[in-house]
Amino acid sequence: MSFQAYLDAIEDKTGLTPRELVDAAKAHGYDDPSVKAGEILEWLKTDYGLGRGHGMALVHVIKKGPKIDAKHVGSSGSHRDELDTLWLDGKASRSG
Repeated sequence: MSFQAYLDAIEDKTGLTPRELVDAAKAHGYDDPSVKAGEILEWLKTDYGLGRGHGMALVHVIKKGPKIDAKHVGSSGSHRDELDTLWLDGKASRSG
């Protein structure tokens, strides 16, 4: 599953765009470099019912932003994506 597909599935499950969840994470201070992934995962599980796989995709965006490693772009790997920047503003607003 691509990173973008994980984010789209999170939107389906929570009704919130990835950007809204990133903003909520920032409001809680989860973007601080000292915050560990496990703490964010627990918050996502408790408040939004997200499992580890979906949670880790969101942790990446919270901690590192929407850019992904170019090795995943156009590859045949499990986390392949078409672009090196993830779309955070919701599936309905994405063109293409």
